[in-house]
Amino acid sequence: MSEPKTPASKTSSPTAPSKTASGDVARAPSTTAEVDAFLNKVQSLQPATSGSGRLIFAMDATMSRQPTWDLALGLQSEMFDAVKQVGGLDVQLMYFRGFGECRSSKWVRDPDALARLMRQVHCEGGHTQIRKVLSHAKKETGRQTVNALVYVGDCMEESIDELCQLAGELGLVRVPVFVFQEGHDTRAERASRKSARLSRGAYCRFDAGSAAQLRALLTAVAVYASGGRKALENAKSGAATVLLEQLR
Repeated sequence: MSEPKTPASKTSSPTAPSKTASGDVARAPSTTAEVDAFLNKVQSLQPATSGSGRLIFAMDATMSRQPTWDLALGLQSEMFDAVKQVGGLDVQLMYFRGFGECRSSKWVRDPDALARLMRQVHCEGGHTQIRKVLSHAKKETGRQTVNALVYVGDCMEESIDELCQLAGELGLVRVPVFVFQEGHDTRAERASRKSARLSRGAYCRFDAGSAAQLRALLTAVAVYASGGRKALENAKSGAATVLLEQLR
């Protein structure tokens, strides 16, 4: 299997790919009003640091995700809408599917273009390639700082030990992994929680019933990547507190 292609430089418009501690975020006791208030707050925050944040957004596009793919794309697109309001964030889209296929886009800042790019991706049968995602993030931050990695998937068919090793290495270079798990696969949950903890990131399970809270938390990740912990600390809400607790 070939490693994902690495972009040479940033660009203002995307090209097609060259080809988501306790871990209880989804079950956190926050009300809909609190989540809505948090979402409104983080969208109005300014980056706490100068320059641009960089976030890798990686998706599992294997066939097991097909039944809820549209839901996931909708939620992910809404995160990019929030990124537009936050500003100061470059995003790289990455996905895997099929027989060893793992692709990454160039770094772009246009959320609308990224959302359109995501909608061009469709699911194909194949095994997970999370190792490639984590390895790619480590290589990217070796070239220029990556502030966060978001991974969205539903299962895990690789060595937990190997993934935990890579997650720990990302933690050492300060690239937190934010894992958003679709569904209830127990092996994937175990690996995801450990990877998030070792990288000093966070874990959240999502489905149709938790869409509102996931929307707010994805926005929080964008704010974190753009403005750091201070931007999150400025948001006084239950959802912000839950995310910050996992980031310790």
